[in-house]
Amino acid sequence: MAGESRFTHRGFDWWEVAKNALTARAIDLIEEQELYPAKKIIYQFSSKGHELAQVLLGSLMTSAGDGVSAYYRSRPLLLSQGLTIEDAFAGPLGLSGSYSNGRDIGVVCNLPSQGRATVIPMAGDVGSQYTPAAGWAQAIRYHSKVLRKSEFDACISLVLGGEGSIATNGFWSALTIATTLGLPMIFVVEDNGYAISVPSDRQTPGGNIADNLRSFKNLHIIEGDGAEPADASSCILAAVRFVRNGQTPVLLRLRVPRLSGHSGQDTQAYKSEEFLADERARDPIPRLRKYLVPSLMSEEEWGELEHIVERDVRDGLEKALNRESPCPKTIYENVFSAASSPDDENVQRVGGVLPCGFAYPPGSREPNQEGPRINMLAGIRKTLGSELRVNPRMLVFGEDVGPKGGVHAATLDLQEEFGIERVFDTSLSEEGIIGRAVGMSYAGLAPVAEIQFRKYADPATEQLNNCGTVRWRTNNRFAAPITVRMPGGFSKYVGDPWHSVSGEATWLHQCGWELAIPSTVEDAVGLLRTSIRSNNPTIFFEHRALLDSPEARGFYPGDDYVVPFGQARLVREGSELTVVSWGAMVYRCQQAAEQIGRDIELLDLRTLRPWDREAVLTSVSKTKRCVIVHEDNKTVGFGAEIAAHLVENAFYHLDAPVRRIATEDIPIPYNLQLMERVVPDVDTIAGVFEETLAF
Repeated sequence: MAGESRFTHRGFDWWEVAKNALTARAIDLIEEQELYPAKKIIYQFSSKGHELAQVLLGSLMTSAGDGVSAYYRSRPLLLSQGLTIEDAFAGPLGLSGSYSNGRDIGVVCNLPSQGRATVIPMAGDVGSQYTPAAGWAQAIRYHSKVLRKSEFDACISLVLGGEGSIATNGFWSALTIATTLGLPMIFVVEDNGYAISVPSDRQTPGGNIADNLRSFKNLHIIEGDGAEPADASSCILAAVRFVRNGQTPVLLRLRVPRLSGHSGQDTQAYKSEEFLADERARDPIPRLRKYLVPSLMSEEEWGELEHIVERDVRDGLEKALNRESPCPKTIYENVFSAASSPDDENVQRVGGVLPCGFAYPPGSREPNQEGPRINMLAGIRKTLGSELRVNPRMLVFGEDVGPKGGVHAATLDLQEEFGIERVFDTSLSEEGIIGRAVGMSYAGLAPVAEIQFRKYADPATEQLNNCGTVRWRTNNRFAAPITVRMPGGFSKYVGDPWHSVSGEATWLHQCGWELAIPSTVEDAVGLLRTSIRSNNPTIFFEHRALLDSPEARGFYPGDDYVVPFGQARLVREGSELTVVSWGAMVYRCQQAAEQIGRDIELLDLRTLRPWDREAVLTSVSKTKRCVIVHEDNKTVGFGAEIAAHLVENAFYHLDAPVRRIATEDIPIPYNLQLMERVVPDVDTIAGVFEETLAF
């Protein structure tokens, strides 16, 4: 009956709207009344009261190029995009299949396109859905305007959030991105009056974000009652048509009742009886029935629809309960990409390099050894340029990367050559830089984002963490293999607690990230090219002291030169002591070895995830001694991981304790003399070498 035109009215197929709304309500009731009390599901987030608005929105997300970024109360919208009832139950039940194969909370959803919108992976962090949606919106424009893909011409990015989420960094960052760039994006605020127990007027002044944003440029404001069919459908249709017709972004605030607690544990004792009664009176399901019967369907047809929904929901529940629990043996799979080509059965369905079918030219491991010697900055700049020429889906962006060419000049002249759509400045929001990169990657682009200094990545921690885990959390349905260029470490002339942070162990503690730290121009070129072409997200750490250092200079190794991850570089060969280091410390270790004149073997790891365990073990089994030198803090620094690995796997080869030289647990000082006292210097390193050799 869904195809019968007489149920179409004011741009909506009301049979389908009612069916999906009733289905969402029925699923919630079964979870609340049966599955949650029986502890078959642990987290229950009801959408009761939100169903009508979400289903109406979802019914208009009809293009495969549309993107939806949702949150934990968004199951009705997913049903409108093709989510099956069986999968809707299986996710919260933690059973096989569905969103994550039991790896993530069941309400943290995702849905690859089934001919309609892609529902990009949700996260458990409030407000983290906004900036990836802005990235998807910018990718829509890029696909349409730059890559000339007409199928993206009228696509939109839709992001949903409760009124509590508008207090977050992510909301304001995405709002800035969308309005300054005029992106095809709709911000939907489902305002139910409470963020858990905190009322709206504690989230935003006056309790109405729409009123506060009316002065925003390039933002169209629409408000309506999301529980009233006539008003909700009118507002939603107007918002979607406005953006699809190429206008400015829209903020759509819909007032909806929250007919259950924030979650299954929430008794709503903080609400008065009068308030609860008013919410029950605004229930959209009875209002929907009154709107449709008898004007669009008869009492009998509504009853038939209720019967169909009850039957289908019970059938879906039975099928879900018959599913097996996920196999524990598979839990370590999909942390990193296992695919080698777009046709590989291990490739993720959405996002990144491989699903697009784009083939990079073959790389070479033989470096060019001719021409002028260049510094690391020039090598990075030339690599970014050569990769931009090879891959039209690649973009480079961050604060000051455009006309200025970056605070370190690594992107100088790139915007002039490739244009403002491909090399561009961003607003001063690291959350926005990384979040939009993630959304772009979901949409099939290859973003290379710059964070000016390592310490400045801290505001983007949520987005960075979620990016690294997304492949695992979605069981290989989605991936976001972005490259993040991140300068840091001490300067040759100055230190300080903000610009001189290295802190690489932070990213090694986060799942799913690869990490490269080059110490030569050749390695910078080869590792950066490998990073950009990787189907995994990568932190590319550029040490400040090496960017223009004579020590790090060399020949440009060529536009096809690549360095595989996980292969250490043998800096000097020796038989008495193995020294393991990376970044700027490699040169101080080299000087210390030369200073004491002993037969010391020096390994530059080059990448810390993956790191070359085999090379280190082979060397230590030969020399019987090991010193690890790094710039990050000593406590829980990566040197501790290497030392532990040696104790576990090379204990009987050792003739001396494994030693670590690192920055003690204080920030890097500003004064140069103080800095040199804190950061391991050549004399300190040489002294530990001699002590270890004498043991």
